[in-house]
Amino acid sequence: MTTLVERDLSQPMRQLIRIGNHLLTSDVSGGQGGRDAGPSPHDLYDAALGACISLTLLWYAKRRNIAVGPVKVSIERDASGERQGIYRLNAVLDLGGNLNGEERAELLAAAGHCPVHKLMTDVRTEIATTLIGSDANLENLAPMAAIDAKVLNHGI
Repeated sequence: MTTLVERDLSQPMRQLIRIGNHLLTSDVSGGQGGRDAGPSPHDLYDAALGACISLTLLWYAKRRNIAVGPVKVSIERDASGERQGIYRLNAVLDLGGNLNGEERAELLAAAGHCPVHKLMTDVRTEIATTLIGSDANLENLAPMAAIDAKVLNHGI
């Protein structure tokens, strides 16, 4: 599956995200040059975990015939250590329905097996970025294309 992200030229920083038949947006705050016209990339990352936890425990409940009612997953972010390599997410589950203690414990355990959780914690992700265009020999240009690391260290 391919996810396509394109700049929305009608706004300073907003991105249009196409995933299959779905359209999402992402943006940054006004202080970062955007207009807060959508969740930030960090927000989308956190939301992916929350959605996956909810879907995983609903899938599990269905197969185990556990009558779970409404499900709310709140993801609390502590990014204060991100620059040092630590990004903390705390998932808080609010499960509705007439569940007994054993069912609640089963659903909590199931939530810990969500595939996105595993991707975030157990899988090494390798990313290759390429440039499309008429730049025939980018290797020779790389030393000239120095970036200002101070700008990037402040991130989004």
